[in-house]
Amino acid sequence: MTGFVWILVIAAFVFATVSLAVAVLLWHRLRQHKARHRALIDVLRNEIQAMTSSSIGMGKRLVDIEQRLNHTAEKQLELANKDPGVLAYNQAARLMEMGADVDDLVKDCGIGRPEAELMALLHKELHADSGGGTGRGQ
Repeated sequence: MTGFVWILVIAAFVFATVSLAVAVLLWHRLRQHKARHRALIDVLRNEIQAMTSSSIGMGKRLVDIEQRLNHTAEKQLELANKDPGVLAYNQAARLMEMGADVDDLVKDCGIGRPEAELMALLHKELHADSGGGTGRGQ
């Protein structure tokens, strides 16, 4: 029976050696995966930081552009309100949209009949073209 015991001892030794080799191999692979994951995390962290910086910069630029646009719109409104002729034509255009006729424009806006007739003609042409009517292009 001593031969059988030696076979068991040798088998146990081989099993232990193979198990140790597999454990070392798996530990080595685990370290490699850990290193790869750390590298990927660093890359992603850098990309997120770059995107965040870009977004902040773009946001600042958008705010600046919005402020400029608001300033320009205010200036345009001021200029339109300073010129009484423009005010009369703006009011005439609004009245025309509400269905006023040439006589109403002359009476309410203080513009001459030729200008009122021209505005009525332009208004009619614009609505004929945009409304799918029988404008010149059709």
